[in-house]
Amino acid sequence: MSDLEICRMSAAEMAKAIRTRELSPVEIMDAVLSRIERLNPKVNAYCTLVAESAREQAREAETMVMTGKKLGRLHGVPVSIKDLSFTKDIRTTFGSKMYEGFVPDEDAVVVERLKAAGAIVVGKTNTPEFGFMGVTDSLLFGPTRNPWNLDYNSGGSSGGAAAAVASGMGSLAIGSDGGGSIRIPSSFCGVFGFKPSFGRVPLGPGTPGSASAVSTSCVGPITRTVRDAALAMEIIAGRDDRDRLSLPETRLRYLPSLGTDLKGLRIAWSADLGYAVVDPRVLETTAAAVKAFGTLGCTLEAASPDAENPGRIFGTGWGVSYAARMQDRLEEWREQMHPGLVRLIEQGKNVLATEYATAIAGREDYWNEIRPFFEKYDLLLTPTVAVPPLEVGQFAVTEIAGVKGLPAMDWIPFTYPFNMTGQPAASVPCGWTDDGLPIGLQIVGRRFDDATVLRAAAAFEQAAPWADRWPPLD
Repeated sequence: MSDLEICRMSAAEMAKAIRTRELSPVEIMDAVLSRIERLNPKVNAYCTLVAESAREQAREAETMVMTGKKLGRLHGVPVSIKDLSFTKDIRTTFGSKMYEGFVPDEDAVVVERLKAAGAIVVGKTNTPEFGFMGVTDSLLFGPTRNPWNLDYNSGGSSGGAAAAVASGMGSLAIGSDGGGSIRIPSSFCGVFGFKPSFGRVPLGPGTPGSASAVSTSCVGPITRTVRDAALAMEIIAGRDDRDRLSLPETRLRYLPSLGTDLKGLRIAWSADLGYAVVDPRVLETTAAAVKAFGTLGCTLEAASPDAENPGRIFGTGWGVSYAARMQDRLEEWREQMHPGLVRLIEQGKNVLATEYATAIAGREDYWNEIRPFFEKYDLLLTPTVAVPPLEVGQFAVTEIAGVKGLPAMDWIPFTYPFNMTGQPAASVPCGWTDDGLPIGLQIVGRRFDDATVLRAAAAFEQAAPWADRWPPLD
């Protein structure tokens, strides 16, 4: 089997090939690392690579196979970790010059669980400084480019993770999502991204929002196939008391729910949530893709929740959260921070306590507006992002479909609302623009119903496959 064929295998296929001795962990690791070494200078998906450590662990994994040792479900499979989560003995910078040389002495919970399943960490993937924006670019490492067109950004803030998976530099990546940071880059890079229910995957050291009662952040997988994401979720999900907000369920199973039809489900399609301005290319592509659901046995209707745009509420909380963490270091590091992050911190510092309390109450009000909709519908379909991928150097969008002066959050109107409510949501590749840029479709589930989101994503994947389409990098 060639290196290219190995790199195009799913994580589940790699794990099976290792268990059956069709391939060794060393062969797989060498193929993946060779591809990273060749493509990463173009794409800039990885900001830290631990090739020698990964190769040594692959040799140890091979010895375990050959001596008949018990193997974990991801034994010998290479994985990447977004550079916001702690990785023991591997540099973790948060994309910031403040932490350029920081090396944690412990793993985040998600990393600990992946290692226990036999996975091998090959490196850390690029992210904007502290994951503050929806494109991946930082003063420390520069931009992560979109594998489909290197003149475009990969999205953010898990842009390095999505770009790595899209270009075959590892089939399983871990990202995080506080306002769309898994789904945005998955849409831009043409891969599958899953944001679990809030608390489903425990947060831990180095994970944004951990130990915060008002957090919107989740950790989840970015993969090429839904099955790989479901497999990863079975490994990383479940209670851990180091995160007091983690959900109580353990030993969760998502793979059995993956089927080819959606009989009995009632699904809504909303092109704009009732208020969003959307690029015509996105509307055309997502509307066409939604038709596939009509062949899967569900009831499909056009409908939008009766709720106002919660952008102002979310933006207030977002700014305050960064100000709370960083205002004491702002003056010392201002000149070495991204100007957009500096503005966000300064805005957050000026929010009154009463304004913040109003925003927290507004989040609860928004849930009460959304909740009746999900009592009627099992799932909601929307575009993932209101626009196609942004060019490198572009950090926001203020004009869509001829509408000018849009607020800063209005190019990602479909993602952050479901961080506010804590609901599970996924982005599935659903098409490409005429110039070859990916477009994503979002699937949102009822509160805590991660399994149905994965089931629907897998059914759509069967009806409109995407995993065999690769960027023109080879």
